[in-house]
Amino acid sequence: MIQRLGYASLKSGKNTSLPLIQFEFRGKIALVSSFGTEAAILLHMVSEIDRSTDIVFIDTGKLFTLTHQYREHLTDLFGLTSVKTQKPSSDDLQSHDPSGTLWETNVDKCCEIRRIRPLNKALGQYRCWITGRKPIHGGERSNLAYFELVEGQIKVNPLAALRKQHINFYYAKHKIPPHPLVDRGFLSVGCHHCSAPADDPNDPRSGRWKGLGKAECGIQT
Repeated sequence: MIQRLGYASLKSGKNTSLPLIQFEFRGKIALVSSFGTEAAILLHMVSEIDRSTDIVFIDTGKLFTLTHQYREHLTDLFGLTSVKTQKPSSDDLQSHDPSGTLWETNVDKCCEIRRIRPLNKALGQYRCWITGRKPIHGGERSNLAYFELVEGQIKVNPLAALRKQHINFYYAKHKIPPHPLVDRGFLSVGCHHCSAPADDPNDPRSGRWKGLGKAECGIQT
């Protein structure tokens, strides 16, 4: 059923099984979105089913200004009414990153306090959360399951069968504006100091954490 969302809904331009998920967990489900380069697909799908669905956005304090502007634009464009911003704990920042330069010396710890801990806090009230992970991102994402049970929560990866041509088709069909940094060669966007134009056009995440020996922030692992 979920597989049809990743392919058939993109092919037909219609949502298929996502409405069942949102209905089943109504009030206890959230879409976690970075409002990044490919995030608009699920944001658009969710908006067509229930615009009041909670959207969890982690503001690390290190995001591009253009990402914030894109979030505001898509929120208005899709009529989303429940975008919830979660920021790092001020205590964590004061204790571990008072200068804001932790990423230079301990990038994993930086991701932990700016991404992982805020997300865990935000997700505490939900039974189910939706991710935008896709196999084209490679690494641990190459063989995604549609459903995962993580510490008692259901994690849904509805785009686990997605390919690049599906993404292009969906954006074109629904006339969705791309993230402003796409035109500058960014195929995946996170924090500004750990994101750069992609080295490999076939690897969307080849511009993330360059030279830092890192492929994931830790949220999805």
